[in-house]
Amino acid sequence: MQLGKRLASLVISDIRSMSRACEAVGGINLGQGICDLPTPPAVADAACDAIRQNQVVYTAADGILPLRAAVGAKVRRHYGLAYDPETEIVITSGATGGFAAACLSLFDPGDEIILFEPYYGYHLNTVLALGLTPVLVATRPPDWTVDFAALARAITPRTRAVVVCSPANPSGKVWSAAELDQLAQLLEERDLIAITDEIYEHIVYDGQTHVPLASRRGARERTVSISGLSKTFAITGWRVGYVTAPPELARRITITHDLLYICAPTPLQHGVLAGLGMPDAYYQDLSRSYGKKRDILCSALADAGLTPYVPRGAYYVLADIRRLGAASAKAAAMTLLERTGIASVPGLSFYTDPVGDTLCRFCFAKEDDVLEEAARRLRAL
Repeated sequence: MQLGKRLASLVISDIRSMSRACEAVGGINLGQGICDLPTPPAVADAACDAIRQNQVVYTAADGILPLRAAVGAKVRRHYGLAYDPETEIVITSGATGGFAAACLSLFDPGDEIILFEPYYGYHLNTVLALGLTPVLVATRPPDWTVDFAALARAITPRTRAVVVCSPANPSGKVWSAAELDQLAQLLEERDLIAITDEIYEHIVYDGQTHVPLASRRGARERTVSISGLSKTFAITGWRVGYVTAPPELARRITITHDLLYICAPTPLQHGVLAGLGMPDAYYQDLSRSYGKKRDILCSALADAGLTPYVPRGAYYVLADIRRLGAASAKAAAMTLLERTGIASVPGLSFYTDPVGDTLCRFCFAKEDDVLEEAARRLRAL
């Protein structure tokens, strides 16, 4: 058989393969961001009610209007941004579905898309799968500062967009208002689009505040903002996200999302609609809860000699694993799994730079008792 070559180089991610290896030994999976925490009852009950009421057929390509209206109200309440539910909000099959639809609808093969390293692997692979050209700009620990001079040098006549993930997976970087203002100015000067992944917007620590790029001067009209409910409500398998964007960009994304997915799962849209009706205190409690989990894991990593780069947002931590003496980060991850039964993800899943081979990513979206057991095992190193 003659098979296509375009995607032949793509392989199953180390995130998936480490999860399988963890399952094989019955270990503690701190690799994949599964987020196996309880779903808020109001969210689960509303989805079940929708199924019982036979709300199971296709929705509009951009999602049910009540959910779009609720997303618009949430974005206005939290960030002061106004989006029209009829023309500027699209409910998507997860944030990754929103990202894929945005890239496919807005760019042409050969266009260059700037990503910051360490990057989220699905962003890079989606760009590659669509025939776009990724251009990487490095950020460095411990603060993951953006080198704007390097960013400006990376822009060429073929550059079409910059991807910003904040709070970031895997680094936990939270972009400051000053950094976003500098980026907004550069986008305007170079006439570029921004695609922001804000899925961890409600998981921030140490007094940090999530600031959307679209809220900065001149940025709204050239920003596609992507978020969702998977992390906020611990429903990563539901695949319900959303996009807010100017009308013409939202229109194109809606058409492409229809082509790829038809619509996000209907009863689950009703479930997250109920979640968006919960009080703002829910989001504050969410950050406090994850802050405790972060401290449990980072303390244990430090005691084990696996220096953590303590995140300011999201629920991952990158740690220096050179103390394990392995030949590579992947070998270190396997050594750690064999010795402690704890799964992590090798840093080269998020890097092309060799520094990735000195790091592993750990996820702390787990119940506290599970994290405490993981901490005990790590300290036993």
